[in-house]
Amino acid sequence: MVKLLHTLAGHEDDVNCCAFSSSLLATCSLDKTIRLYSLSDFTEVPYSPLKFHTYAVHCCCFSPSGHILASCSTDGTTVLWDTQNGQILAVMEQPSGSPVRVCRFSPDSTCLVSGASDGTVVLWNAQSYKLHRCASVKDGSLVACAFSPPGNLFVTGSSCGDLTVWDDKMRCLHSEKAHDLGITCCDFSSQPVPGGEQGLQFFQLASCGQDCQIKIWIISFIHILGFELKYKSTLTGHCAPVLACAFSHDGQMLVSGSVDKSVIVYDTNTENILHTLTQHTRYVTTCAFAPNILLLATGSMDKTVNIWQFDTETLCQAKIQDQPKQLTENWSEEDVSNWLCAEGLEDLVDIFKMNNIDGRELLNLTKESLADDLKIESLGLRSKVLRKIEELRTKVKTLSSEIPDEFICPITRELMKDPVIASDGYSYEKEAMENWISKKKRTSPMTNLVLSSVILIPNRTLKMAIDRWLSETHQK
Repeated sequence: MVKLLHTLAGHEDDVNCCAFSSSLLATCSLDKTIRLYSLSDFTEVPYSPLKFHTYAVHCCCFSPSGHILASCSTDGTTVLWDTQNGQILAVMEQPSGSPVRVCRFSPDSTCLVSGASDGTVVLWNAQSYKLHRCASVKDGSLVACAFSPPGNLFVTGSSCGDLTVWDDKMRCLHSEKAHDLGITCCDFSSQPVPGGEQGLQFFQLASCGQDCQIKIWIISFIHILGFELKYKSTLTGHCAPVLACAFSHDGQMLVSGSVDKSVIVYDTNTENILHTLTQHTRYVTTCAFAPNILLLATGSMDKTVNIWQFDTETLCQAKIQDQPKQLTENWSEEDVSNWLCAEGLEDLVDIFKMNNIDGRELLNLTKESLADDLKIESLGLRSKVLRKIEELRTKVKTLSSEIPDEFICPITRELMKDPVIASDGYSYEKEAMENWISKKKRTSPMTNLVLSSVILIPNRTLKMAIDRWLSETHQK
């Protein structure tokens, strides 16, 4: 469930942007002000509103530490504020004097990017407040920006629909048309996509635009070769231009706001719609998740900012969607916690965590261990847990009996999670084969002949086939 927690109505004109730190919420508006609210009770802090800009404030963002707030405006300036007292630390003027539409801090707080209506993009030193480098896009206004989680590059979006990738030296690495009618926002998920190989990281990038679409991209970082940007999918649900999108801190959810006045929350694993929120009475211009708590802020041209609260069950249900892609015995302790929440057993999460119950331990629990080891006193609660575990055991047995032989590791005789090809031409579970080789067994587990090489090559085709089989099996 998602419930409306607060409606903030301090602004006198359209709300353009909102941003969270660990303790504050910042909002900015066409009314030329930035307002700051405490997350403890959503009251405005004593030094709010912040006033300096002489025209509309388009964007605001916190430094990763939360100690500095940046705001940018039609007046051509980007201002840095001390969030402890509201004092101005620096006023940085766009070299061209063009209206500044977007600003973003790098993950390490050393740099700040500002993008302007004339297409100029400036990389500022966030410690000396001096201009570091400057460049520009070929066409359109810069209206969106997001740093990659590693901080080695950032992406900008233009009103002409181009996504442009820049490195930290302001070299343009790549540019492509992403949205035909113009981009409005973009955001990186801070969490890597599971399955990255050694030396290779995958992250999701979301972009939205005037074409009413939200697109998901996969961007990979290869330490030696650079990066690669690939289109993944398009999320549907809005019937008008999408003005804002943002990932949750854990990467499990993506939120979007639209001209159709609605806010949609998606599960990033399944890409299904979790919630559609329709409280705003005019265009939804901005949305942001809090970093440490289950809060969502949405701002609108109706001059309000709505604060939404997610309950624990919503988060767990979102996370549990991805668990059928692996067998229960391979669940981590976090997966077990998500399962408990989804089954209405959230009161047991702390007990299971204290006892380091992962998937394998979960399947081995008995009525005696629940009472004696985990100290669960309620007979009814123990019975419920056992019923749920028995359901999992039945599912595991069914799956195990149906596993195709080619998906089973010859060493462990279990379903492979990370298959690799050895020099003997056979596929094995990576960890099992590494252990085999580390024990100085240079012979093949299958042929007993000496291995010509100990290099293991990821078997991506087999892994995709296993994942597909798991998904199809759990849908039956």
